[in-house]
Amino acid sequence: MNKETIVLGLGNPLMGDEGIGVKVIELLQSASGDLPGADFVDAGTGGMSLLHLIAGRKRAIVIDCALMGSKPGMLRRFRPEEVQTVKELTHLSLHEVDILKVIELARQLGECPEDIVFFGIEPETIEQRMALSDCLAERLDEYVAAVKREIVRGVKAG
Repeated sequence: MNKETIVLGLGNPLMGDEGIGVKVIELLQSASGDLPGADFVDAGTGGMSLLHLIAGRKRAIVIDCALMGSKPGMLRRFRPEEVQTVKELTHLSLHEVDILKVIELARQLGECPEDIVFFGIEPETIEQRMALSDCLAERLDEYVAAVKREIVRGVKAG
């Protein structure tokens, strides 16, 4: 049975800082016993399967690399209505998707969580490599703590 809250880590870990969402999810999964009300999912480059993952949930928290014009490593919390996508899709992969379009489709289908929060993390470098930049790797504990606080805040509000 699905839990009310789903936490999705997006990104491609083969592209350096682009994989930050997946790395944060790995760390959260190892501490999931402290947060029994949430499912933690490595959604990587999940494409339209994200629609099925969020369907029927009360809350969704999405962690991803985000080009925001900020200092590398900067974490920003925002809601879908507070951001506009600038993602240009190549349409060369079934795994390519714009998460904001998935949310819009979920709303149209009546399957959208009531509460959606994004955590965007400004990358330092996006290039073919398996490791995060030192700038982001040094702040992993901060990112994990921010997501944990968000989960607890939602439980208290619910």
